[in-house]
Amino acid sequence: QVQLVESGGGLVQAGGSLRLSCAASGRTFGSYDMAWFRQAPGKEREFVAGIRRGGGRIYYVDSVKGRFTVSRDSAKNTLYLQMSSLKPEDTAVYYCAARYLTKASYDDWGQGTQVTVSS
Repeated sequence: QVQLVESGGGLVQAGGSLRLSCAASGRTFGSYDMAWFRQAPGKEREFVAGIRRGGGRIYYVDSVKGRFTVSRDSAKNTLYLQMSSLKPEDTAVYYCAARYLTKASYDDWGQGTQVTVSS
């Protein structure tokens, strides 16, 4: 099991930027595929971005392509989400998640960090 703690959320105006961080502890960070999800009020949780264990494969939901960048730093056991050109529809609680080796689902989750984009 890995423990995940997100930080970096806040209130920002439309067009602004934020960088989210997710600090991991416990099992070896390099054994996990990592991802960011978000959940807006009254909506289902959705996948935002993911990065494979080696960092070689990266995925984004279409609505954030070209605006968000996911990365990981194995030396710091940290996952990042750089968010730019933020829109009010990006407002949500953002969660960091981890999927261990060959497991099918993301089983370890952080507590979430609130991102609010004002128009």
